[in-house]
Amino acid sequence: MDVIRDVLDNQLIDRNQRKIGKVDGIVMELCDREPPRLAYIEVGVTTLTKRLNPRLAGLIAAIANKWGAKQSEPFRIPWSKVRDIGIDVEVDVEVEATPALSYEKWLRDHIIARIPGGG
Repeated sequence: MDVIRDVLDNQLIDRNQRKIGKVDGIVMELCDREPPRLAYIEVGVTTLTKRLNPRLAGLIAAIANKWGAKQSEPFRIPWSKVRDIGIDVEVDVEVEATPALSYEKWLRDHIIARIPGGG
């Protein structure tokens, strides 16, 4: 399997077929005398911006913390929770029980709701 091609930037689907977001990052573990092991899938705007520019990721996290966003760290889904990789990546988690959508909820409550016609 080509992990970058088959997993990165693909849609994540929870156990109830609800969209979680896109796979923003992949975390591998390196252990002595063992091949690299897939450990986590990361979801979060800081991971996505880190891929573009590490300084930008720090700035985004600082702004989010200053404005009161509760989750500036990326949410990690253990690789053991991945159930299927196809067009979408299906994981054995429930989106409402995770902080995966915290940025979206924060934007909805603090920005979009204040735009006329946005709420």
